[in-house]
Amino acid sequence: MSMKKLSRLFVPLVVLISIFSSCTPYRNILMFQPTEQDTTLKALDTTYRPIIGPNDILDIFVTSTSPEASKYFNYSEQPDNQASMVSGYLVDSKGEIQIPFIGSLRVAGLHTDAARDTIRHRLEKYLVSPSVKLSLRNFRVTVIGEVTHPGMFNVQNERVTLPEALAMAGDLTVFSVRDQVLVIRDSAGYKTYNYVDLYSRELFSSPYFVLHSNDIVYVQPNKKRRFQGENYYRVFPVVFGTITLFLTALQLVNQSK
Repeated sequence: MSMKKLSRLFVPLVVLISIFSSCTPYRNILMFQPTEQDTTLKALDTTYRPIIGPNDILDIFVTSTSPEASKYFNYSEQPDNQASMVSGYLVDSKGEIQIPFIGSLRVAGLHTDAARDTIRHRLEKYLVSPSVKLSLRNFRVTVIGEVTHPGMFNVQNERVTLPEALAMAGDLTVFSVRDQVLVIRDSAGYKTYNYVDLYSRELFSSPYFVLHSNDIVYVQPNKKRRFQGENYYRVFPVVFGTITLFLTALQLVNQSK
């Protein structure tokens, strides 16, 4: 076979190899796929109340019939002021916060609504008809691995679902393993490791559909991402590109004769 014929066969072959080696089956990127007997799933009780722990930062905003008296308990004149992480009540290593007039108050181990009611009850000694708004300022989740923008994300309303967290991270990449998304969670002082299948609609009834504060979501890379890191697959496009360029130039030379 002449070099001219060889070059004509080789160039299309390289193109086809490049296309098929980089393709990902369409079904492998679809999430929430239906089952054979797809029905309406009964939603799990997704009510989640965060538990306060040491080193948490609490946003506490107090109002009453006397605005002048209420301001002594507030770091800011406006609720939900996110201007600075230091303008809040820090839970110390003993699980306590320091509130003017009240003094030390243990809040660690309490749900945020229980801590709010406790503070309101204590304030009734100093204020008329006090109202307390309390939230975790450092409620956050971390998303890492095969997502577009991995990082740590603060959540102001203390509620975020797994799909919402992935959306905040820019969604999954085409190199992600979608049926084994790992959720790492603190549970009674221990780390638990749980896998979630994003292909299945059962996700919406999973206890890991709603994320907890300080959850870590890790999206694993698939084999194609691993192959990209190996030297063979780094050199492969360069070698084929060089050979293709050489054969194309040889073909042009033959045509000009």
